[in-house]
Amino acid sequence: MSLRDELDALRTTAGVADTSERGAVLVTGPDAWSYLQSLVSADLDTVGDGQGVHSLLLTPQGKLDVDFRLLRVGDEVWLDCDPGFGEQLATSLNRFRIRVKCDVTDRTAEWGSLAVRGPNAVDAASALDVELPAAPHAHVPFEDAVVVRAPWPGGDGFDVVGPAATVAKAASLLSAAGVPVCSTEAYEALRIEVGVPRQGYDLDEKTIPQEAFLELDAVSFSKGCFLGQELVCRIDTRGRVNRYLRRLTAIEDGRPPRGAEIVSGDKVVGTVTSSVDAADVPAAALGYVRHEVDPPAEVELRWDGGAGQAVVEALPTPA
Repeated sequence: MSLRDELDALRTTAGVADTSERGAVLVTGPDAWSYLQSLVSADLDTVGDGQGVHSLLLTPQGKLDVDFRLLRVGDEVWLDCDPGFGEQLATSLNRFRIRVKCDVTDRTAEWGSLAVRGPNAVDAASALDVELPAAPHAHVPFEDAVVVRAPWPGGDGFDVVGPAATVAKAASLLSAAGVPVCSTEAYEALRIEVGVPRQGYDLDEKTIPQEAFLELDAVSFSKGCFLGQELVCRIDTRGRVNRYLRRLTAIEDGRPPRGAEIVSGDKVVGTVTSSVDAADVPAAALGYVRHEVDPPAEVELRWDGGAGQAVVEALPTPA
């Protein structure tokens, strides 16, 4: 299929993309749960076996270290994160592992994952002979892997996460059931189009959770202390941030690259952080925009050798 056909499948029916480049970390041991509860932003006390949660590991200063998903699988804790950040997540967790009975292991190299997205994605789980749970990040076994409900703007999908060989088997079953295989380029285009931030692009070591609305489903303001809590709680109760992550739509006259300026009137108000640059699919982008620019708002995009118009829109709110 062409990139346009792949993106159409992800938008209108369902498609499966190999996301095995995502980082994967395993935490085990008798103190694993209490140790993580003391560090991460989500409240883990309500997470039982077969459940999961979106969470953050912050720096002591309240900036983002790693954005990740946490799954409770029996006595083990499975973490997965955006590509290129598995080692960082394991290293950061180990840095605080002092007199704690647990082990933290980066297993990215041996782990695999699939993402199934689209309006019919939930139904496609029947190809794996599993019933997908209704709760966000809840999961069921598929051999020695898990099938995880994945909240997604416009309709939930699911992921298959586990040993590479088992994930490959799941991919074969989905393909045999008629779920089209889509490229990582198509999946990335959809991610940008619907407004899902990615670490390394839209999130970095300078990101405050509220700038990308990560606090809406990844931060507990009622649990006990966690790393970086002071800043995010102070912003929640007394302040605001100076910029917000926004979608850029209705882009005209070119395809802005990462780093393109976002201009309102005669003032630079932001920067593009992710952009769809493939010529045969609609242009879309994400970027940070100053707080005083209320969406929807018309802006100009400027970059070396080009300029264009766009509309600033709010990110979809997590369910």
